[in-house]
This record gives sequence, C-alpha cells and structure tokens, in this order.
Amino acid sequence: MAEMLVTGANRGIGLELARQYVADGWRVHACCRRPEQAPALQALAQAHPGQLRIHPLEVTDDAQIEALAERLDGRPIDILFNNAGVYGQADAWFGNTRRDDWLAALNVNTISPMKVMEALVDNVAASERRIIATLSSKMGSMADNRSGGSYVYRSTKAALNAVMVSAAHDLRPRGISAVVLHPGWVRTDMGGPNGELSVSESVDAMRRILAGVTVDDAGSFYEIDGSIIPW
Repeated sequence: MAEMLVTGANRGIGLELARQYVADGWRVHACCRRPEQAPALQALAQAHPGQLRIHPLEVTDDAQIEALAERLDGRPIDILFNNAGVYGQADAWFGNTRRDDWLAALNVNTISPMKVMEALVDNVAASERRIIATLSSKMGSMADNRSGGSYVYRSTKAALNAVMVSAAHDLRPRGISAVVLHPGWVRTDMGGPNGELSVSESVDAMRRILAGVTVDDAGSFYEIDGSIIPW
C-alpha cells in the first residue's frame, strides 16, 4: 500500500488531500497542530480505521518534527506533501510591514517545510515513488508579479521556491523528485469565497500532476493545469 504524509490536514486542501488519497487506497499520515480540534479529520480517520493515522504536528516546533520522524522511522513515504502555510500580515503594503509578523510567516512558510523534509527524507528515499511536493503560490513568482504589494506572503513563498529548487538538486541523486505546486485560486479560508476552484477540483488537478512526476521533473514549479510557472 502506497503511503503519503500531509501537513496542515485539519481543513481545506490538506484535509481534501487526505480524503482523496485514502479513498484511492493509500495509507495517509495526516498532520495538524491540534487533532482534538479537527472534527472533520477525526471523522475521516474513524471511517478508515488503520488506513488514516493522525499525528499532532506544529511545523514550527523542531521537537514535534523529531518526534514525528521517530514514530515513522523505517516507514516508506511515497509522497511527502508540505501543505501547511499561512498568509501572514494581510495589510503588508509598502510602508506598513511589521518585522515580527514577517518573521513568523517566514518560519511557517519557508523554514518549516525544509525542517520537515530534512526529518523525513530517509522515509521518502525508501519508498517507491519518492516525491516531495510543496504547496507554494504564483504569488511567489517574481516573473508573474504585475501588481506589487503582499510583501510578506510573496517573499515567503519566493523563498520557499528557492529552498525547493536547492532541495531538488541535492536530492536528485537519491531518486527523489522535489516539486512545487500552485493550487490555483481556491475557495478556502485563505482564498476566499470567490475562488475559481473548489477544494476538490484543486486537489484532483494536483494529484494528476503528481501521478506523472518523475525525477526528471525535480525542481519544477507547476501551474494547476500542469504547465510550468516561471520563477
């Protein structure tokens, strides 16, 4: 049975990833900060006993990341999906940025995916598919930035993209494909009610992309339609 791990699995895209992969027969390790406050994820686990396992994980807490790695020691993870992220300071326009808010978002969006990858890379290397997927955004593309603003979110996602490209180079010799995904404009708490895609449509599309990823694709930045986004 193929296995995947997803962070931020209590709602939105993370929860839908867990739901779809479980429905497709995968074993899923679903991570979130407060499992006791995640009723939808708990219900999904109850509906799939033995197939979906919930793990407490605050991605900015190195001790929790290490504890997760210890619990999963020796288990192959076919897809490690770094989904957890924040928008950060919503009003981060020029002249109104706040250092502490910026650093907090950088910790979640950029540093934490790296620490999760570092902790679980041996699990991924031991699997058959060997994919590390990280959710980014077109707002992290400097080539696509035509409107300015959103300094905190844009910069943390651009930095995340740089992390993933370096990881793609470093992990390619181990047969690992590290890729970046843009989920589209999705109707989630972050995307708002006017998004172009439902959560299920976004996850459907990302799963199709991941199904075709090989090590030759390592370092790619995917649009939701499977095309490549310029950095």
